[in-house]
Amino acid sequence: MSVLAEGLLHRYLPDTPWRPLVENFGYCVGFLIVILGRLQLFTENTITVIFPLLTDFSRSNLYFTMPLWCVVLFANMCGTFAVALLTLYGGIIQPESVSAMLGVSHHLMDYSASQALLYGIPAGFLVAAIVWIMPNAEYAGFWVIVIVTYIIALGGFTHVVAGSNEVFLLILNGDITVQTGVVGLLLPTLIGNIIGGTGLFAMLAHRQVREEI
Repeated sequence: MSVLAEGLLHRYLPDTPWRPLVENFGYCVGFLIVILGRLQLFTENTITVIFPLLTDFSRSNLYFTMPLWCVVLFANMCGTFAVALLTLYGGIIQPESVSAMLGVSHHLMDYSASQALLYGIPAGFLVAAIVWIMPNAEYAGFWVIVIVTYIIALGGFTHVVAGSNEVFLLILNGDITVQTGVVGLLLPTLIGNIIGGTGLFAMLAHRQVREEI
């Protein structure tokens, strides 16, 4: 839904220097659906999943954490791949809108593996920040999600789940190879998101509350 919303805005907005300022608001849509809908997003499984592991780092706790991560990530990838197939071959979206979705996805083709990894660190950190903020946001949760994810999109940061839909669209359309998409983009982004969300934000937040825990 993030890529679709971005694509629709890209399609109807004039080609001007300020177009990215508006079309990147479309990126927020998917995150609003997932987070407010209480669905499972891989990069959202940071604080609530990692805190117990950091508090009592043991083989058994690691054993419970890793399968959860793997299942959620695999399911997220299956979902975005299925949507990419439906987008290109299912006839559920107008061809002009599909072209616009591919257009907003092409920016990933300019990223090297190292850039995908590095740009994934801020994205992982920011999504983890949403999880940290939401319990105190009360009725402002909508705006927390919009503002933070808008910054991710505007900054060109890489997110493994939202970005996977773009990558799968490019692969299925023949714009990039499977190796480039998976090894050169998705895997580095995954590592960057884990570093930013788990390695930086979760450990920083845990430091603040470990005595309470």
